[in-house]
This record gives sequence, C-alpha cells and structure tokens, in this order.
Amino acid sequence: MTTYKQQDVVLVNFVFSEGTGSKKRPALVLSSNDYHGGRREVIIVAITSNIERVLAGDTKIKDWKKANLLFPSLVTGILQAIRGDMIERTLGSLSLDDFEGVQKNLKISLGL
Repeated sequence: MTTYKQQDVVLVNFVFSEGTGSKKRPALVLSSNDYHGGRREVIIVAITSNIERVLAGDTKIKDWKKANLLFPSLVTGILQAIRGDMIERTLGSLSLDDFEGVQKNLKISLGL
C-alpha cells in the first residue's frame, strides 16, 4: 500500500554504491499518485542540509521546519527512481510555495 504522495518529504534508506552499508536521508517525492498506481518505483530528489553550495536545479527550502526537517535544507537537482519499499516513513510535506520553486528550477535545469 502506498503511504506517500507527491510533495511528501520522506526518509529513505540509501544503499552505498559499494554495497558496504546504507544511510538514511530525507528526500522529496516528485512522482504523482497516477505514477505510483502503476509502478513499484517512486521518483524522488535528494534533500541536503548543505545550503552553502546551490547548483543548477537546486532549491532552498523556505519552510523547512514545517516540512519536519531538522536543519535548513535544500532540494537538490538530483533526480532518482527508487523502489517504494526503500522509503522508511513520511516526515512531512513541502509547502506549496517551496514545491512550486522546486518544479520551476527542475524544469529550467531539464529544459522542459
């Protein structure tokens, strides 16, 4: 059963590429409910507390406390598809204003 939706901030158990361990990190769900209905994967973007380096596609989160993040954070321009069972739990939800900023910056960086 899907327990996440677009705009949710979720905790994801990312496995290291070397396969030597994993680390829990926050991420933003980008994919829609329609997408989730037909697939086992979820499209996410990473969230980081390293707000000093803002690159193309990155968006600083204004309402990071309302999203239940522990620190000032930004949504990166790094998109990834993961299995839904890699999501540990939902932390919160991005504000509409912040989500619209993410959409705008990703569209620019992807040329959409």
